[in-house]
Amino acid sequence: MPAVPADAVRGEPHQREDDIPGLGIQLLDIPVARVEDPRARAYIVDHLKPGTTIHRRVEVRNTSAERQRVALYAGAAAVEGNAFTVSDGRTGNELTGWVTLESTSVDLPPGGSEPVEVTIAVPKSASKGERYGAVWAQITSRPKDAGNISQIHRVGIRMYLDIGPGGEPPTDFRIDALAAERGTGPWPMVTARVTNTGGRALDMGGTLSLANESGAVRAGPFTVTKGVTILPGENGQVGVELNQTLPAGRWDVRLTLVSGTVEHTAEGRITLPVAADVVPVKSAMSRWIALSLGAGTALLALVTAILWYLARRRGPFRVGARIA
Repeated sequence: MPAVPADAVRGEPHQREDDIPGLGIQLLDIPVARVEDPRARAYIVDHLKPGTTIHRRVEVRNTSAERQRVALYAGAAAVEGNAFTVSDGRTGNELTGWVTLESTSVDLPPGGSEPVEVTIAVPKSASKGERYGAVWAQITSRPKDAGNISQIHRVGIRMYLDIGPGGEPPTDFRIDALAAERGTGPWPMVTARVTNTGGRALDMGGTLSLANESGAVRAGPFTVTKGVTILPGENGQVGVELNQTLPAGRWDVRLTLVSGTVEHTAEGRITLPVAADVVPVKSAMSRWIALSLGAGTALLALVTAILWYLARRRGPFRVGARIA
């Protein structure tokens, strides 16, 4: 599939969010049909027929003050628990077996960079379905102070490759519910339950805006802070942290979620502050009363049994009567 240089679309290179100090990687080529897709500007995203071969270039950058020997390889990935998860080390999968890198390592001076071509050749026998992986750039630091522990640092570019005849499966989703919840930190969160109604995995992003009941006070936009990757037919929870103090009361919220070129908006109403969780407890006094009642019941049964036994042996008697 034809591709265009990414710089022609973006204007200039930018640092990826998953870059680390000293090492960076960036996708340079975008398929013409996906120029407007934000995911295709950051990841290798495509739909291919069996037997197709594509080429993409990535740029590896040394942003440190030292010369770096950078290793390059493809690694396995999967979508598990609404997250794009990568495997440790150089673990491979079916997709990585289709990937060939122009170079398996590059030697970069301080501030240097080098493009590397990535070739993905899909065999004619490939079955239908979406595969996941990553193209990794990795450096290994030397042990410090005569130690024997080396550190491995790597940055990567995700791969979402869908295989099958005909056209690409549709991408779509549905926002099912909005709610306000207590966050893990000091700020509350607005959450949304999202269902993937299409045929490709989703990477959720978006923004949230709020207005109080009168409309006089507005807040936002806040960006999605708990994005998720959702497989077709599954659902996940997207979260937006309200990282500022807002007046108590009822608020109208407007949430816009996106994945690639697909965008949907949902509106709802929440109440701030979010009510604290109520946990039922049993007091020590309640437990003591229960124990006391239980002991009293047992003692009464014992006394009744004794009186019944004596009555059988000596005949009728009256309480308080003297027994000779």
